[in-house]
Formats: sequence, structure tokens, C-alpha cells
Amino acid sequence: MKDQDFTTSFSVDQTPEEVFKAIKNVRGWWSEEIEGAADKLGAEFTYHYEDVHRCKVKITEFIPGKKVAWFVLDNYFDFTEDKTEWKGTKINFRSF
Repeated sequence: MKDQDFTTSFSVDQTPEEVFKAIKNVRGWWSEEIEGAADKLGAEFTYHYEDVHRCKVKITEFIPGKKVAWFVLDNYFDFTEDKTEWKGTKINFRSF
């Protein structure tokens, strides 16, 4: 598969600071199965769900009240043809 970009956005009735606080609380919206820090620049964390999905993510940007960026260092899915589909993906969260 060729590289593909995907972008989506949505609005919430919260301040940028509230949005940033929610985004950096990965255990609160993704899963409690997170190991490592997910709330500071340069931190790395891992996620796993049984033998279905595992990934390792590095926080590459962390601008309080504005942006969090992740880089997927490693990934495994048992339900896709390309088991490492997310590997090398950049994920950006921005609050305005």
C-alpha cells in the first residue's frame, strides 16, 4: 500500500487547556493498558490488548494547551494483512 494521509477534526465545548488535559490522559480515553509515561516530551509508552494489538509510541511534540504529537515506533495488529500497519505513523492532536 502506498503512503496515505488521513485527517479528521471535530469540535467540543471545552477550552484548549481542557482539551489538552484530556488528550494527554491517554489512559482515560484509550485504555488503562498503557505502560510508561504518556504526558511529557520524549516519553515512550506501550499499549497492548491481548494478542490483538500492541504498539510502542514516542511523544515527539508536547506544547501545553496546543499540541501533542506521537510517532508509532512499533505496531502489531492480528486483524490486518499488514501486521505493522501503524509503524512509522505520525499522529497529531491539536487544540484551538
